Amino acid sequence: MFYYTGFRDMTVGKTLWMIILVKLFIFFVVMKFLFFPNFLSTNFDSDEARAEHVRNELTSRSDKR
Repeated sequence: MFYYTGFRDMTVGKTLWMIILVKLFIFFVVMKFLFFPNFLSTNFDSDEARAEHVRNELTSRSDKR
């Protein structure tokens, strides 16, 4: 009950928690769509083409080492 009463009676803390939640929402949802588009589904039509592209990228990068 101690924690429940403390969180219920918060005034400034509720505002700070809302700011934290909005920041997390922006960070994980909005930033994902802006900076991490789904490259494979937009550039390749079938699963086989996606798999072939990934396979080629992995093997060509391992050859460069």
